[in-house]
Amino acid sequence: MGYVETEHTGGTRFRLFPQLPSLDQQEEPETVWVSSPAGSLLPGPADHRMYVIDPVGKERAYGYYPGPGGATFHYRPPWPGPMLPEAHPSPDGHFDHLELGTYQFEQAHAFGSIRFTMDIWERYFERRLEWHFQDYYDRLEILFLRGLDNAFAGFGSIEIGSYTLKTGELVEFGMSFDILSHELGHLIIYNEIGLPGKVEVDGEYFGFHESAADMVALISLLHFDSAVVGLLEASSGNLYSYNRLNRFGEVSNHGQLRSASNEKTLYEFAEGWVHEHRLSQVLTGALFDIWVDIFHEHLLEGHLISEELEDLSDQLEGDPEYQKIIQPLFDHAYSENPGGFADALVASRDYMGFAMAAIWERLTIETLDFADVYETFLEVDSDMTGGRFHRIIHLNMRRRGIGVIKAGPRLAPPDETSHAFSDRTAVPEDAQHRCSRHLPYSLRRDIAKRP
Repeated sequence: MGYVETEHTGGTRFRLFPQLPSLDQQEEPETVWVSSPAGSLLPGPADHRMYVIDPVGKERAYGYYPGPGGATFHYRPPWPGPMLPEAHPSPDGHFDHLELGTYQFEQAHAFGSIRFTMDIWERYFERRLEWHFQDYYDRLEILFLRGLDNAFAGFGSIEIGSYTLKTGELVEFGMSFDILSHELGHLIIYNEIGLPGKVEVDGEYFGFHESAADMVALISLLHFDSAVVGLLEASSGNLYSYNRLNRFGEVSNHGQLRSASNEKTLYEFAEGWVHEHRLSQVLTGALFDIWVDIFHEHLLEGHLISEELEDLSDQLEGDPEYQKIIQPLFDHAYSENPGGFADALVASRDYMGFAMAAIWERLTIETLDFADVYETFLEVDSDMTGGRFHRIIHLNMRRRGIGVIKAGPRLAPPDETSHAFSDRTAVPEDAQHRCSRHLPYSLRRDIAKRP
């Protein structure tokens, strides 16, 4: 298992912000390469897998809506109306010349973010990733719905909105790599595992789905050189410090949508749950802890930290005094060999990427719960390392209650934030092939009404 390379000789250049450019720590956008050959992309940008449009006059998101006589109609791509002027490539076929602050820069940023993420995960899966809607559309429509207070992955599309901070500042999600990467993560899971395929799908599936999308975003973020360097310079390798790795999908430096570093356990959901995003934090937190411990193992292997520091970090995990005691020790160790820390972080990143891809390939939606992810992770680690990290996986999963108890039932019908039961992700009634694993809208609508 070697490093995953993300610079494509002969590919196309884009300038991307790893996280929202309104954040205090954000600097200049970073130049990245996507796999589309230079000169092959059309205005939009567009290639054979996806295209960007910026509609004029589109007033609502795609999805199912009430029609005449109590019927419903499926409002879905492609958008047939007028559009804002599209981003054009430079004469040499790249998109890194566009001026920051223009619609065209944001259009290119959205395409580049999603294409870059797709390239990363096709390397982890070691194959082409398909769309679950491929029998209807051969390309993903990426479009802006300015004023939509979210970003949505749906049937054949990713719709990109914006968020208004309490200060009144408008944050455009098209400029957020991690949010766009998260939405592509949903589409990867829709194809690899599916949307609920029968009434009795386990409730933990919904938390898994959000967690998987979070991991896609989190791992993809660390394919930016600036993110790796910035993370290590800010934390000295103490990944539990409050930094850009354990905050993502964020809209300000003090308000994030989710946090990878958290103390949530399944015991908190034993009586039931309402929001799948909160349930997902249990699994995401366990996976983040596993990642940190594997990073520490690489640091130990390279003699970059002492066994005493690793043991102390484990003992104090969750202790209020953790940062006060541990941070100075990491500061000293990092100053001795910053390059070694970067290599260890990249190695742990790629381990997690290959492991997640292998786990998702093996999961079956009908039996999927957090314990299934735990058991499959052990199998995958056996295949990848001979079981080197079994102890780490065991300790972190069971500390969260995974493999010990199950989450209780959903206590209320899903709301508009739910992906799996939303109108926008519903498949057509006549869907076949890959979509046959997914319930059609009429049945899913009836299920969603049940508590």
